[in-house]
Formats: sequence, structure tokens, C-alpha cells
Amino acid sequence: MLALFCLLPIEPVPAQTGQAQADYRNPKLSVERRVDDLLARMTLEEKVGQMLCMWNARRQITDAQGRFDPAKAPKWFKVGIGGIERPSEGRGARAEAEFTNAIQRWVKENTRLGIPVIFHEEALHGLQGPEATSFPQAIGLASTWNPDLVERVFAATAREVRSRGAQQVLAPVVDVARDPRWGRFEETFGEDPYLVSRLGLAAVRGFQGGGKTIPADRVIATLKHMAGHGQPESGTNVGPANVGERTLRDVFLYPFEVGVKEGHARSVMPSYNEIDGIPSHANRRMLEGVLRKEWGFDGTIVSDWQGVSQLAKRHRVAANSAEAARQALAATVDVELPDVETYDTLVELVKQGKVAEAAIDDAVRRLLREKFELGLFEDPFVDPARAEEISGAKASRPLALDAARQAIVLLQNRDGVLPLNAAKMKRVAVIGPHAAEVMLGGYSGVPRHSVSILEGIRARLGASVAVVHAEGVRITEDSAFTKGPQPLVGGTRSQARWSADRVVLADPAANLKRIKEAAALAQGSDVVIVAVGDNEQVAREAYAENHLGDRADLRLVGLQEDLVRALVATGKPTVMVLINGRPAAIPELAGLVPAILEGWYLGQEGGTAVAEVIFGDVNPGGRLPVSFPRSVGQLPLFYNHKPTALRGYLFESTAPLYPFGHGLSYTTFTYSTPTVSPAKIAPDGRTKASVEVTNTGPRAGDEIVQLYLRAEVSRATRPVMELKGFQRITLAPGEKRTVTLELGPEQLSYHGLEMKRVVEPGRFQVMVGGSSAKVKSVSMDVVGQ
Repeated sequence: MLALFCLLPIEPVPAQTGQAQADYRNPKLSVERRVDDLLARMTLEEKVGQMLCMWNARRQITDAQGRFDPAKAPKWFKVGIGGIERPSEGRGARAEAEFTNAIQRWVKENTRLGIPVIFHEEALHGLQGPEATSFPQAIGLASTWNPDLVERVFAATAREVRSRGAQQVLAPVVDVARDPRWGRFEETFGEDPYLVSRLGLAAVRGFQGGGKTIPADRVIATLKHMAGHGQPESGTNVGPANVGERTLRDVFLYPFEVGVKEGHARSVMPSYNEIDGIPSHANRRMLEGVLRKEWGFDGTIVSDWQGVSQLAKRHRVAANSAEAARQALAATVDVELPDVETYDTLVELVKQGKVAEAAIDDAVRRLLREKFELGLFEDPFVDPARAEEISGAKASRPLALDAARQAIVLLQNRDGVLPLNAAKMKRVAVIGPHAAEVMLGGYSGVPRHSVSILEGIRARLGASVAVVHAEGVRITEDSAFTKGPQPLVGGTRSQARWSADRVVLADPAANLKRIKEAAALAQGSDVVIVAVGDNEQVAREAYAENHLGDRADLRLVGLQEDLVRALVATGKPTVMVLINGRPAAIPELAGLVPAILEGWYLGQEGGTAVAEVIFGDVNPGGRLPVSFPRSVGQLPLFYNHKPTALRGYLFESTAPLYPFGHGLSYTTFTYSTPTVSPAKIAPDGRTKASVEVTNTGPRAGDEIVQLYLRAEVSRATRPVMELKGFQRITLAPGEKRTVTLELGPEQLSYHGLEMKRVVEPGRFQVMVGGSSAKVKSVSMDVVGQ
């Protein structure tokens, strides 16, 4: 950034000189006229300033307490600054609101044009900041299969973010995740492009409000990471995406297309990886050609963190930072995040004739438009008291609890072990590394309130039942934090683990001692509940060579399997709760443990939800958004594979341990044979598939009706089945309901031989059921015109 500021006068510039009656300050004029007027008044340096952002550089404009220091501001904000990253870091709600207000006020009063700042936050499953509400991690939200719920979760998140003075979130992640070795799997909505697209669309609508404008209590959503990020080579973060164009378009680009065309997402972030030798941040064909021209996207493209500089430092397609900046701008990347590494060279590149100023104008026009549309020129300030009032408020807890309840998946329940009958219990053992601690996953904030599984079970059972606890095993030594109240401001155990570079596995000898103590505790109990899985160190974003998070093994880390075997050997009924961010390979434990729940990272209310499900207050209704492999040797493993995939292995099954869409209930459901009406349609026609679902069990429950398609014959190969519709319903005992799902060109089409979306005439199988492995089928025909 210094390179840019060295080009400017040292003397302070009078604030807004001659701008009082400027068109850009008149809210009665159209946004486009205001943008044109302001852009015409800006110097080249002021334009480039709007393309820059601050994160680490914030320390140079703050005092020792992290407050904005006006005495330092003139040096850094001479021409204004486009954006500031993560103002919530180290700040509670009130402090963040005061921080953003102070910066906006100084910029308004002390820069020549008074262009407001836009503040970005992370909000993957709630605001990543102190005192914010923490909802289930994205993979947990995906298990709800409930777009309405997801929309409400992110609407609540948007209100908390906007109340603090931030206006854009770097979320949702709409990567289709096809390799669970990848440490960022938890950030996604799973392996299926249709499910990801519908939940991603719900997230965008929650953040932005559902229309083409952004209301005062909503924020700009940023779709990320475009594209192919979810199936990296070797399962390692930022690895190349080895996919062809048809797979890229039908699988990995599809959720972005839906988010842009249907959700009107106002921002997109390119991915770190390359596709066919072209890094995404320099992929002009994808960003300008497909995103902007084909799909009509007119919003902003923000770089991933250090994504532009990596064109030189990692991908080696640019010789230096200036060339990296030139390539990214040519691909229409508007902003460099999080700090200035390359875009400060753009002023000199224009003066040298290597970059056209018109390209700068195009980017700045988009950046200014969003600031006008957000209303920041009229009122960039927020009420600190209101921010403190709504952040992590009690009013948000029921929504967080509802999301956690709906996210839990009952993987298996042999002999009807669950739900447990509390009336028959005198002593319950709650054991495991995740029993007494709230696991939040990556990109987590610091909630005001949280409930561990141990706390949830004790609250549910009350004083009449003895609830005993043992750690059982420790996963990493860095997970051994001092117990006690979590701070409202600062790091949590989840944050500390996720951000720490050092990862040290727990001492095996110490763990064997813990296992022995846990088994003795279990021996004297009526039932054992063991909570195991991953923590935020052994599965996380690998953002540097000294900060790894991908794994070559999907089994439980450490001696967790030994712990479960020892507990089962006591002969006591055992319930295993998985708390993790990606599917675990647990074929042996699945054969030993009668009842298994998948909880993922359930957010701040997770302990209450787990207790309610275990003791039958809540009937689990979540379904898997991903296939569970038996071993890492099966990878890649996803249900919507091509016909020639999975011919077979010597000595091993090709079937998943738990299939996509799987999930059990405490009741049972039956399906009629589906019908399609009309059974014959034209390529541009529409039809409806209907099925009658009946609750044949003893209690009310949620079922997720899933509709899949298969083209019997196609000119280019298509998957053996593809999810094209779903609906979560609640049925009382004995209740029947007819569920109808519509099919049209958007469901029937794919990218054919000419790489254009097409509906080919022919026969389709329409499959409806409760999982990808349990469907009933009916045929329908698309008749050529």
C-alpha cells in the first residue's frame, strides 16, 4: 500500500472540497448517475484505492486497545480505502460497532470525496466474532435438507453482522465436496450439486433478503470458491481440480449459476486451485466469459486471501506481483483481499500503458455501485447499543437449537437401542473427548452461550440420575485447555485449535490410562454415551505449508477406536455420537456399536439437541448430504457416479458404509409407487412426480422425500442417478401425505455434445424414496419435436 500512497501529496486534503452539491451526493438521482458522477471526479490513485483492502494493516491505524486512532489515519486513508476485513476480530458487538463508526466518520469528514468503507466478515455458520450466535457448521445445516431453515439461519446472521457495521460476508461456500480427505469439507453443503445449489440459494436469500436490492438489515453474500475447489488433487487444499469442462459445468459451476441467476448474489470469490493449467484468479474465460457474460453477473469479484499474489508465488504463471495484478484484473477480479500485495502496482501499470484505465474504471464502477446500493453514502453508521442487544441474543437461541435438532442424523439403531428410557436409568456414563466441550468447527465465533453434550444430558436427566464423565482419550495435546467459562471476547478452544500451526497428537500411554479409567466408569453405569470424532486441528483448512489440515486417512484419529471398543466390551448398551466435519471411515465400529448418531459440529446449542434426541424428546430427521466411505481406498466415492465407475474391487465392497441421503427415524415410513403426470412431455415441457408417504410407526417424525432422475440413454454420459428434488415433511402416526415435485428443463437438462445445456429426447427413470439407496421408480418420456 505504501507504493500507492507515495504517489500522493503529503499535505492533508480538505474534506469533500467542492462536493457539497455534487450529483453523487444526491440520493434522489439514480445509482448509475451517481456512480458516473463520482467516477468522473476521481483521480487514478483514488480509483485504485477503492480496489484495496486492509486486514493486518489495520494494526497501523489502531491503538493498543484495537480502537481506531485518527492520528494515524491521514497517512493511510489519504485517498480512502475500499474495504476492511474482519472488524469483529478481538471485538464484541458494541466495540465493533464503535470501531466501524469511527472509521466511517473519519473517512466521511477527512477524505476528499468521502467515499465510505465496506467491511467484510466471515459468516460460514454464524458471524465469526465474539458474542455472535453459533449455528451448526455448514455440513450440519446440509443434513437438515431444509432450505427454509437455512434461509432463517442466515437472515439471523445477517442481522447480527449488519448491526455491527459490516455490510458483506464471505459466504456461503457452494463448493461441491467430493473428497473427504480435504480439511475444508465441513464448510460445504456436501457432494451433490443440486442439494448444494438449493441450500446455497437459501443462504444467499437469507443474507441478502431475497430480492435484487439489499435491505438495511441484510448483507451482501459472496459465493465461494469458484470453481472445482471441492475435489482437489490428492485431497489436499488448493490442489488442481482435474475435471473436464462438462463436469465443471454440470457439477461444480452449477451452484454458482443458481446463486447468481436465481439468488442475485452480489459477489463471487474465485478459488485457489487451477483447472487445466489456468488458476481461477487468472481464469478470464471462467470469470468474465461464463460468470459475467453468459450468466449476466454484474456484481463484484473479490479475491480469495492472497489469491492474486499466489499467481506469482505459488502457481508461477506471473513473474512478479505487478504481472499477477495485471492478470487478475484482466479476469475482472475487482478487489484484492485481505491486504495489499499486488494491486497497489495498478497505478504504475496504467501509467506504463500495460493496463487500460478503462479496466480500472469498470472495476471501480462495480465497487461504487454496491456502496450506493447499500445506502452507505447516506448513512454508514450503526447503533452500538442495538448491536450489543441483538448479537447472540436469547431470541436467537431457539433457532440455533432447532437447526441443531434437524441436523442430527441417526446412522444406525440396531435392536431399537434409541431412544433411551430415562425412567429406567440410575447412572449414565458420558465419555469421550467431545463429551464436555462444545465443538464448533472452523470459522467459528465466540458465542455468549453454549451447551456441551455432558451439560445437555445432565440438564435433561436432572438430579434423579447420576451422570458421570470421563475424557476417555485426548485427540491432540493442544485440545487440553483449562476448563472454565469461555471468554466473551477473544479466542475459544475451537478458534485456538483451528488457528494454531502446531499439531501434537496426544500421548498414547496417557490415553491408554484414560481408556482404562473410562471403562471402569462405564462398568458401573446403566448405559454409555461416547462422543468421538474430529477436532478443529485434525480436520481444517490447510492454508499454509506450516498449517496443514488435510488427511490421508479417514479413520478416527488417536486411540478413539480403542476407547469405543473398550466401552463396548463392558457389555453396557453403548451409543456413539460423532462430532466432526467430514465423514469418518468406521466400518469396524459400525459393526460393534448398536446406535450411532452423526452430529457434525452442531453449534452452541448442540448439547441440548443431542440429549433431546438420545432420550426421545426429538425424533431425528436429518439425512446425509454425503456418502460415507468404508475406507480411504474407495475414494473418490459419491452416489452420482458415471455408469462405468465402481466395477468392483478384489476383497472389498464398492458400496458406501452409509449412502447419500441416508438417515433413520424412531418411526417408519412407507412409499407408494410414484406416478408422473403427464408421462410424456416435450423437451421444453413440464411434468409432476407424485408419491404417497405414510407414517407407519408409533410416533410423529420427519421424512425427507428425495427425487432422483436417470437418463436411460444420452449422447454424452450422465450419472447413474441425480438428485433433482426433495422436500422435508412431518407426519403424525398413521398420517398419509401426497408429495408432488415438479420436473422441467432445469432438472432434465445437462451440457451435451456441443457443451450447451440441452434436454435430449428419450426415456428417464424417475426414482423417489427416503435415500439414494432406497427408491421406487417410474418411467417418463421426453418426446422430440
